[in-house]
Formats: sequence, C-alpha cells, structure tokens
Amino acid sequence: MMDDWYFGGMHWIWWGLWVILIFWIFLIPYPTPGQKRKRDLAMDALRERYARGEIDEEEFEKRKKVLEADKK
Repeated sequence: MMDDWYFGGMHWIWWGLWVILIFWIFLIPYPTPGQKRKRDLAMDALRERYARGEIDEEEFEKRKKVLEADKK
C-alpha cells in the first residue's frame, strides 16, 4: 500500500508539464504587443513624411503597400 505513494508527486509533475506545453503551443503564434507597435511606428513615420511633403502620394502608397504586406 505504501508503494503507491512513491511516485504520487510525479503524477502532478506530468500534469504540470502538459499544461505548460499546451499554453506554450497556443501562445507562441501570437505576436507580442511590442511587435504590433513597431509596425505602427513605421506607418506613423511614413504618414508624417507625407504630411511634411518629403514624399509624394505615389511614394507614400508604394511604401504603405510594403508595410501592409509585412503585417500579413
């Protein structure tokens, strides 16, 4: 009867490892908030350059397409 308790703690360790593995699998594909913000900063900079007249509408649209393609 006492032999059943020797590996009782191992049961909880395995469950813990499975829970960690499942969380890790489902959380990895999602970008972190910092990654999204970096893309927004690039688009903000592009808009500012367009507003200041440093680039024309054609250049703005071309670069905007490139930034939007990186999002996907």
